[in-house]
Amino acid sequence: MSQHDVTLTDQAVRLAARDHGGEGPPVVLLHGLGGTLDAWREVAPALTGAHRVVSMDLRGHGLSGDGPWGWDTALGDIEAVVDHLGLDAPAIVGHSLGGMLALLWAARHPECPAIVNLDGLRSAENDPENYPGMEAAELERELAALKAAFDAQEATMAQPLPPEQIALVPPRAVDAGGRLRPGPELLAAVRYAPHFRDAIPSLMDVRCPALIVLATQDPPGMPGGELTAALRHGIRRDLAPVTAARPDIRVVELAASHNMVDEKPGDVAALINEFL
Repeated sequence: MSQHDVTLTDQAVRLAARDHGGEGPPVVLLHGLGGTLDAWREVAPALTGAHRVVSMDLRGHGLSGDGPWGWDTALGDIEAVVDHLGLDAPAIVGHSLGGMLALLWAARHPECPAIVNLDGLRSAENDPENYPGMEAAELERELAALKAAFDAQEATMAQPLPPEQIALVPPRAVDAGGRLRPGPELLAAVRYAPHFRDAIPSLMDVRCPALIVLATQDPPGMPGGELTAALRHGIRRDLAPVTAARPDIRVVELAASHNMVDEKPGDVAALINEFL
């Protein structure tokens, strides 16, 4: 089966998906916040030797339509794509926001054979107790700077990009008015959602084997290295009792940043293939 794009128009929100082909058990790939299905352009082909592979644009992203963000509605979008393409009990692989959706999918679909969560357990902007080891005053300063950066990003999303910048952005990532997708409303709705800030509690509701891949490096040029290191330390701390109670949840650390799908697609694909 050759790769082809699919658009579902019989839903409340238009949904764009890509069937990458392949033979074997189905796998659905979910990108992160602000991404598109093109995030999997190098990973997907490496999975088709053993799997039928499908990726999709989440609502408000890529060529999918706009609609209010909700975890239930996003899961319904995934289910619509799964049903439309006749996928039988797919494994779910998600990066960042997509990994958080994979956790919820597995909790609600006992037939799901496995999930892979690629660095999708906590957002960078989080509660102070999730940054163990940092001095309180320094932590307060770093969190204030991070909030200001995200506030500025939200404001930028509401404005059209200059033409010279639009030329540098992947076509699926901007709307017809030249604004980055998703819009500020969806970005704010996700940003402050408890599950986005901390998805670790939902791991105990997952009903199938799960692979958690943690990044060990900061994205190039990203400030606040002490903050992100403390966040990773907190994730390791809080994963320990979960994995002790659930031996079917496996944790692997990858020498990459949060952008691991772009940075090390071969390693990511190998981890997915080996686990599934």
